[in-house]
Amino acid sequence: MDRTTLQNDWFDLTRERMPQAAQARGWPVRFDHCFQRILLDNAVGAKWNEQIPAPAYRNAPDEILQRAVALGRAAMEGTEDLAELNRNSLGFRGKLKP
Repeated sequence: MDRTTLQNDWFDLTRERMPQAAQARGWPVRFDHCFQRILLDNAVGAKWNEQIPAPAYRNAPDEILQRAVALGRAAMEGTEDLAELNRNSLGFRGKLKP
């Protein structure tokens, strides 16, 4: 997949499909930047912006962006738990409440 297609898939998933599905699925977030944070943090295994300069869609290595897109697709398919991915992300950021 070329980079333009990958970026288009990223934006379609995080700006359109996931926000539109959020309420019906009871997801803990609903805004595009929240989905982007969750997916990128989990793809990197850390707070993404400590590893990748912003903007991530432009600066993330292909493999990281592909991993983030795959996680988003899996959440849409129901094979990944978005609430768990969000907890992971918050944990990477030191924002998990006990």
